[in-house]
Amino acid sequence: MSQQQPRPEDGESGGKPENLRSREVTEGAERAPHRAMFRAMGYDDEDLSSPMVGIANPAADITPCNVHLDDVAESAYEGIDAAGGMPIEFGTITISDAISMGTEGMKASLISREVIADSVELVAFGERMDGLVTVAGCDKNLPGMMMAAIRTDLPTVFLYGGSIMPGEHEGREVTIQNVFEGVGAVSQGEMSEDELDDLERNACPGAGSCGGMFTANTMASISEALGFAPLGSASPPAEDESRYAEARRAGELAVEVVEEGRSPSDYLTKESFENAVALQVAVGGSTNAVLHLLALAAEAGVALSIEEFDEISRRTPKIADLQPGGERVMNDLHEVGGVPVVIRRLLEAGHFHGDALTVTGRTVAEELDRLEAEGEIPPDDEIDVDFLYSTDDPIHEEGAIKILTGNLAPDGAVLKVTGDDTLHHEGPARVFENEEDAMAYVQEGGIESGDVIVIRNEGPRGGPGMREMLGVTAAVVGQGHEDDVALITDGRFSGATRGPMIGHVAPEAFVGGPLAGLEDGDTVRVDVPDRTLEVDGVDLDDRLVDWERPEPAYAGGVLAKYGLAFDSAANGAVTNPGVKRE
Repeated sequence: MSQQQPRPEDGESGGKPENLRSREVTEGAERAPHRAMFRAMGYDDEDLSSPMVGIANPAADITPCNVHLDDVAESAYEGIDAAGGMPIEFGTITISDAISMGTEGMKASLISREVIADSVELVAFGERMDGLVTVAGCDKNLPGMMMAAIRTDLPTVFLYGGSIMPGEHEGREVTIQNVFEGVGAVSQGEMSEDELDDLERNACPGAGSCGGMFTANTMASISEALGFAPLGSASPPAEDESRYAEARRAGELAVEVVEEGRSPSDYLTKESFENAVALQVAVGGSTNAVLHLLALAAEAGVALSIEEFDEISRRTPKIADLQPGGERVMNDLHEVGGVPVVIRRLLEAGHFHGDALTVTGRTVAEELDRLEAEGEIPPDDEIDVDFLYSTDDPIHEEGAIKILTGNLAPDGAVLKVTGDDTLHHEGPARVFENEEDAMAYVQEGGIESGDVIVIRNEGPRGGPGMREMLGVTAAVVGQGHEDDVALITDGRFSGATRGPMIGHVAPEAFVGGPLAGLEDGDTVRVDVPDRTLEVDGVDLDDRLVDWERPEPAYAGGVLAKYGLAFDSAANGAVTNPGVKRE
């Protein structure tokens, strides 16, 4: 964690509370130049004597996830101002994962998580802010903002921008997942280009993050489980009036947490992270959450290993049937009470720590009681929908996330089960050195039932950036191979990926991991019940004796810099030198 800076000593003079570090830039005659700069922006004496609360806003016109965030941030600004704080909005970057997907640009996605965390930390540190509202839309915004909050340890409220509503195509609800899978269907002649064109024009009807339980909605849900965001704040849609009410409440709460000195280190515990994992596996959340939770835990100094995801998943049932495995989206969950109704079922069944604290200063159990008393969530026995199951009669007895190990993944690999949780798959490896070659093979109709597509040198360092590969996985599924073709990579997958797709293989090929020794035709075996990922009849160590590391893809610039900085996916692909682990 970053070194915390000393705050003014008790007893120092000035109109602002003595525990606020913004006094360093607003109090005393020697700070007249500083106040003059604030006055140029319209701040007055009342503002300058109030807690300074930063609003980190990654608004941008490059993704529907973030296109509306200026309006969300404005509502948070109003909340801070009304509660007696001094709101200061500042910007940071975003990358559109969906638009960069399938291109070399996708290598920037995971790096953007680090840049967001670094930039918010820098602004909060440099401007001596007292607290934060961190706004997030697209996938990497969410962990990036939470990482920044942990590093600064400033009182912080996390604010999600909300998800997009589903589109409609031929009488059914559709999302961006259907469009990606449509590409594969067109290549097989199962869908016409005209139909794909119509699907494209109707899948994304407005602002907001992708609607299924993909990465953004998974991490937004997890923000509630961790305690970073108030219960019930993740699910209101991006363009719904309730989203802006949540934003205003976040601003008001931010002033409260600053005044009470309630920081992430006060409520982030081992139990918080166990809650987050339990929720992830119960709702079938994105595999990316494994990477991000490992990184967040590392930043927070909480011991969390990749093996623990499997341990928690083995004892936690999957009870929500949402996209990509199911048909429903985040708005469907919102209409029956949102994330708290899932947490309540897990808590009542003993799968959740109800005594874990949240940003409100109350425990998870106390927050659930409050929501029930105020009528914000219905009684559990009144929820009767076809996508939310009881813990006694779940979709699967185990959670959706599986951690596989074996001679191809000594440090672990990640699989999200979206179908058969007893999968055994064995077949010949089809090895590709990058995503583009694999995509060409799939689009040309090269795959056959039983194949194991292997894409290597796409890990955190090898890519660099650990690209998501929804284009390839969706093309495989779109060609009708959801259950009979496996894909293995040291890269990542989109939260919208479904089927036997195994990512985060560690160690990655670029550092001499076992994938580097795999050859075309080797027999690869995937056994989900046994949690194994193996190649049979091969001495990989012998093959790797003469292995030489490939030349880095980039010799300079930001990709080269982060390519050198990334740690293993098994440790969250962190770059903060203070938390890197062997």
